[in-house]
Amino acid sequence: MFAFFLSSGLFLGWSLGANDASNVFGTAVGAKMIRFRTAAIYCSIFIILGAVISGAGASHTLGKLGAVNALGGAFIVAFSAAISVYLMTLARFPVSTSQAIVGAIIGWNFFSGALTDVDSLIKIVSTWILCPVLSALFAIFFYKLIVFIIKSFKIHMFTLDRYTRNGLLLAGIFGSYALGANNIANVMGVFIPVSPFSDLSFGGLFSLSATQQLFFLGGVAIAVGVFTYSKRVMATVGSGIMDLSPVAALVAVSSHSIVLFLFSSQGLETFLRAHGLPAIPLVPVSSSQAIVGAVIGMGLLKGGKSINWHIVGGISSGWIITPVIAALISFVSLFFMQNVFMQETFRPVAYQITRESALRIDKTGFSSNKLETLMGKKFESAIKMKKALSARISLTPKILNIVLSASKINEMEITMDKINSIDSNRVSGEQTKAIEKLIGQKFMHQWQFAEALGNSSFSWQFRQGDKEFNENLSHKLLYVYGLFEK
Repeated sequence: MFAFFLSSGLFLGWSLGANDASNVFGTAVGAKMIRFRTAAIYCSIFIILGAVISGAGASHTLGKLGAVNALGGAFIVAFSAAISVYLMTLARFPVSTSQAIVGAIIGWNFFSGALTDVDSLIKIVSTWILCPVLSALFAIFFYKLIVFIIKSFKIHMFTLDRYTRNGLLLAGIFGSYALGANNIANVMGVFIPVSPFSDLSFGGLFSLSATQQLFFLGGVAIAVGVFTYSKRVMATVGSGIMDLSPVAALVAVSSHSIVLFLFSSQGLETFLRAHGLPAIPLVPVSSSQAIVGAVIGMGLLKGGKSINWHIVGGISSGWIITPVIAALISFVSLFFMQNVFMQETFRPVAYQITRESALRIDKTGFSSNKLETLMGKKFESAIKMKKALSARISLTPKILNIVLSASKINEMEITMDKINSIDSNRVSGEQTKAIEKLIGQKFMHQWQFAEALGNSSFSWQFRQGDKEFNENLSHKLLYVYGLFEK
């Protein structure tokens, strides 16, 4: 059943490969500096490597936007995004899978009654503006730098041609890796909470986590899309917006690749935080916006007359239409999946301000006495509880999130039969023993269970400054939550 539902994610991966490979090698192929087949081979290999090795960073922000908690829902969300991207690919417009998946998740949120995390949405949408602007600025800087070097050192035409070809290939390889690392979250991110995979170890040489296995499958799907359908869109990006010289093509793909890398590098984020610098958010940004921004940046540098603004207008309208189409397709498809095909598209999550949740709210500095009229009342969804809260009291988004997080109901009971079903590849022996100490206990809220685990063993406690450990622990907690939920 999982294999069938995963097919929509693979379809989305194929659509991404068909559409977004143009952003990596389209300018080089359009400038006739690299053959399509050569570009497709290198692009496929390094997209898979980027997805598996560095794909985890951007997936967390997307997960906060909306936690799709049922396999049928994950199928529809990925399917809706894939259809949206495919339709735009048919029209030969390089659209954004990032925008498509965001629109599809918002459609699921509306259907399920879940709240869309406003902070995450603002962070993601802001990159839709920042991404092309950054790429344009990088392109302007690199173009001026390369022109200065060519003039200063009087590089011969044939030598320049050889350097440019090699540069385009290297920039394309880097861009393919960055594309896989940044955009695999769009393809497989919604399947992470419902994945049945276990961690795999290969003779102690290396291991693949459950998430990395998902990302590998998604990377292969992207590679298939590159080979089978990306040539059409490459023509639009490579020569449709404006005619590109080989040097300009090199500048465009280099600028695009750097921008994608900035928004997906966990190492860079850790380095910046360690030195007290503001970190760049790890967000799945639009590679289409990055490459178009780079091309337009160089066009503006030359006065803007060489830019085909009609094509730019069509591409820009695609960026606006894509998330809307994806949201509508998602909402309607979820209705049919649940009411016609009788498949679970979401697990209802209730909310209730209990005595325990009131104490937790008080610890944050906000008095739960202001919520006294709602104490004990049960709400079927986050949206219904938000409406009830808004009718009685004005809450900031931060306080609202605190109240909802403390009031979310996930009833759990720790029993030995469920402990025996724990996957030892996901949860260590020490962590399993800590769970055994809680046999017979019942919890109404996830945070209660997490606190009890932390009190039972240090292995269940988050570590200050250790982001990799904390992210791994968060995935383990999600796994055990699902295991012990009634």
